Amino acid sequence: MMQAYDNLKKMVEAAADDVAKAAGGNKAAGTRVRKAMQDIKNAAQEVRKKVLESRSTPTSAPESTSAGTPGAMP
Repeated sequence: MMQAYDNLKKMVEAAADDVAKAAGGNKAAGTRVRKAMQDIKNAAQEVRKKVLESRSTPTSAPESTSAGTPGAMP
């Protein structure tokens, strides 16, 4: 999941120059920004999928303790 998130961050950072150029009126940069935003959208969807997968798979450490466990608070 972290790799997908790091990839997403890198994509956003890479688009920064073209965003500034597009804001200045550069039409070619605007086209590159639109493509980059579509790629970022797809990468964000991948991060969402990874988060959902991590929620549905059990982890090695239990999230809560049972009442019968010594030292557990009632």
